[in-house]
Amino acid sequence: MLSTAAMRDEAFFQDLRGREFARLDRHGIAYLDFAASGLHSASQASFYSSLLAEGLFGNPHSEHQPSRDSMAAIEAARRGVLEAAGLSERDYAVCFTANTSAAIKLVGEAYPFGARRGLVLSQDNHNSVNGIREFARAAGAPVSILPLTHDLRLDSPEERLAALPLPAGLIAYPAQSNFSGVRHPLGLIAAARAKGYDVLIDAAGLSAGGCAGLRGCEADFIALSFYKLFGLPTGVGVLIARHDALARLRRPWFAGGTVDFVSVELDRHQLQAGAEGFHDGTPNFLGIAAVPFGFAILDELGSDRLARRLNALTAALIDRLRSLIHPSGDPVVRLYGPLDLQDRGATVAFNVVTPDGRPVPFAAVERRARRLGVALRGGCFCNPGASEAAFGFRGADVERCLGAVRTDFSVARFASCLGPDQAVGALRISLGYPTVAADLDRAVGLVHSFAADRAVA
Repeated sequence: MLSTAAMRDEAFFQDLRGREFARLDRHGIAYLDFAASGLHSASQASFYSSLLAEGLFGNPHSEHQPSRDSMAAIEAARRGVLEAAGLSERDYAVCFTANTSAAIKLVGEAYPFGARRGLVLSQDNHNSVNGIREFARAAGAPVSILPLTHDLRLDSPEERLAALPLPAGLIAYPAQSNFSGVRHPLGLIAAARAKGYDVLIDAAGLSAGGCAGLRGCEADFIALSFYKLFGLPTGVGVLIARHDALARLRRPWFAGGTVDFVSVELDRHQLQAGAEGFHDGTPNFLGIAAVPFGFAILDELGSDRLARRLNALTAALIDRLRSLIHPSGDPVVRLYGPLDLQDRGATVAFNVVTPDGRPVPFAAVERRARRLGVALRGGCFCNPGASEAAFGFRGADVERCLGAVRTDFSVARFASCLGPDQAVGALRISLGYPTVAADLDRAVGLVHSFAADRAVA
């Protein structure tokens, strides 16, 4: 039986679904891919449409009124970001980028890597973070990995960081895994900074739950995308950077609007101080103008109510998936990551398995899900490290199979080489504030439909 608070929350979110996301039901879609992208609300679209229809915005690098209106929109979005993250403009700058990946690349390409300034990556990272290793290696910097435990948490990260022989440099890890939903400890930030490291946090995985998970996060660099938070705008992200950390970066190029001066004859330039020197030319000012409407809906939800809601839905989903059994009594689902709510968000990764424990190919589940109108995701989610840990890949087997299919790689050929007992991808259900109980019913029904199958279709 639901508590009084839970009933109030249920009524609130049911009303929100009907008012802001009725198109989901009109299209017959149970959308469960919020780790990949949020959904914009009807009111966001309406307010933004009115702004575009009535407003007049120009390139922010001029002095006329349309230009000043664009700058005002950029400043409003910058203040909204810092307020949502609980950070001070005194300590942090906000650089607008195309997305999380661009924000991470901005740090990687400009960080002063070298033989005495290395890189530490967690095994659990999106490829946008893994790619930093190429900048580090090009600079001759050592690279090290913090491994995961059996339930995909970081394995004693502070002790392992202290034991690393390489000098201090940059450590990068996600606040929340986009694979498993594990929330990695933000307390590692202070420990790493005390040892001389700069810390880059990939905050994209937190986005379905708003920015509340970043409060108290005092990393040197924080990267996120707005479409992950609230669907609209796409093509806009931010790098939130401590002023002193930003000053340590050495940008390898410059663009229009980022410099105080450039001399072609003297072959000299000077970047603008602060965030403006790290923009890639003119920021997406029309997209940035949509940001305050997204924060407005998060404010309406309230961080505490949203956290309660996502926790309740996640607990229900995990319990229901674990309860599914084949007629033989064997489980239908193999879950990855924590089985409780301790240090986890609203992202759940799993495989459907046959009665003898073999994984059903994730693509087969995706095909059936698409036919049934259930929008989930299959694969490794651009997170090879967490996938390798979850699936128990053996290095020798992976090396052999990658070598065998290197010239004509496909997931199917790689899976065939590893054999039918080895999972090579998972299914991921990720929840957001538009999610209602009926969406979970459809997802669980999809998974349960494999319980009676002898052949996978």
